[in-house]
Amino acid sequence: MVHLEGKKEVFREAYAEGFIKLKPETVRLIKEGRVKKGDVIATAKIAAIMGVKKTWELIPLCHPIRITGIDVDVDLNEDTVRVAVKVTTVDRTGVEMEALTGVSMALLAIWDMVKAYEKDDKGQYPHTRIYGIRVINKVKKDV
Repeated sequence: MVHLEGKKEVFREAYAEGFIKLKPETVRLIKEGRVKKGDVIATAKIAAIMGVKKTWELIPLCHPIRITGIDVDVDLNEDTVRVAVKVTTVDRTGVEMEALTGVSMALLAIWDMVKAYEKDDKGQYPHTRIYGIRVINKVKKDV
């Protein structure tokens, strides 16, 4: 693990995004609140928050960080859902992994909630895919 003793605490922020491609009919069900498993958007937001808070438990060698803020946005388009997560802290190391993990967990939660609608007649997912997970921006500044 990287040693942090010599680093000072500073404000840090990371903003990440990712997408899941779905059938247009599935996105319509999400918009209309008709997914049998429940509220997809609320569940995705909770999954993102949980993912951020547990990143250090999921990814080897990540430090536990004092998270000071988490913002999650879920945007529905015709055949995609975009998830964006912003994480803030005042600590000795960045929060990029936390933002990326939050996005990933939200997208996986969406897949889980809508998989029944995405399967073809052979039980496969020919249209569904998670893609474009990336850090959009990060900030580091003295407090």
